[in-house]
Amino acid sequence: MNFEEQAAKPLLAAAGIRVPEGRLVATAEEAAQAAGELGPVVVKAQAPTGKRGKAGGVRPADSPAEAQAAAAAILGMEIGGHRIERLLVERRAEIAKEYYAAILNDPESRGPLVLFSAMGGMDVEDVASAAPDAMRRLPFDIRSGLTAEQAGALVADLLPETETQAVAGLLVNLARVYQENDAELLEINPLAVTRNGGLVALDCKLVLDDSAVKRREQLAATGSPERLSGLEARGQDLGIKYIELDGEVGIMANGAGLTMTTMDVVSHYGGRPANFMEIGGEAYTKATEALELVLANPRVKSLVVNFCGAFARTEVMTEGVVRAWEALQPKVPVFFSVNGTGDVEARALLRERLGIEPFATMDEACRAAVDAARDAVVDAGGEAAE
Repeated sequence: MNFEEQAAKPLLAAAGIRVPEGRLVATAEEAAQAAGELGPVVVKAQAPTGKRGKAGGVRPADSPAEAQAAAAAILGMEIGGHRIERLLVERRAEIAKEYYAAILNDPESRGPLVLFSAMGGMDVEDVASAAPDAMRRLPFDIRSGLTAEQAGALVADLLPETETQAVAGLLVNLARVYQENDAELLEINPLAVTRNGGLVALDCKLVLDDSAVKRREQLAATGSPERLSGLEARGQDLGIKYIELDGEVGIMANGAGLTMTTMDVVSHYGGRPANFMEIGGEAYTKATEALELVLANPRVKSLVVNFCGAFARTEVMTEGVVRAWEALQPKVPVFFSVNGTGDVEARALLRERLGIEPFATMDEACRAAVDAARDAVVDAGGEAAE
């Protein structure tokens, strides 16, 4: 779950990390009033996405009239697929330097990772490209947390000696906020050094681990749930794990890992997956709804069904799909790969009930589905997927 800046910054403030004084407003008139109370300000679009400044969603204002004009220009904009309906009007900081700081989940170390750079205010990708050595990385043990000594050693040769202790302390606090709130990412960019030498978090990005939403209900209530397509919302209501994509090959598989592998194989053979659809042991009872969901995407030109059984029995999962196919009688070509526990019975079921010969391997089924989708696109007068 992503959070708007205005929802993330209070967590920093509660941990002793300074943030600018600000007001959350919904109209241009309210922005003018806030500027009258705060002085020179920055008017900032609120949306759970990055690159707001590049999109014109962050504008300085020296007076209430300028703040009102900036707010009027920003409200109603579309940024990253989000319509801007609220603004954060913040007192403008006197910036001397800008740094970058973040804590995030690190797949390589399988734990949290601190990122810090003296080149703040830029996209992290740009920093890594322009000056790879300027981005410092430090994995740390989530059980013991980040220590002041670790943080100080990380930034010591990047910063003036007068700033090292303050920045190290801020990183320790940032890591604590990350851990205490089950975050996937907590980023400050830019972290400003003001002209009087203080540190201020001018922006904050927070991403909450979705599996922690039930543990952090109060925090999650201030977040911005992921925007779902109509089909994804239907899948959520049905309790089916479904993500809509822009390809032509529909996919049904059991287990998240097998589903992603199937998607990779489809892509390997030049196809484009139309969806992520994980349906395992519940396939017997939810197969009709799941099949309807996949085929409701008008881009789907072929379907690959990939079942691999260990504890789950493939003939039970296949029985569910066969019943769904008999009930719906779709015209889309389907290609099965069934292996593992119960696969002999499952293959016999496909031959007897649907007259379909399953493929021996996942690769063969995916390649056939890609070819069928490509032929269907060409026959319809479109361009074949590459």
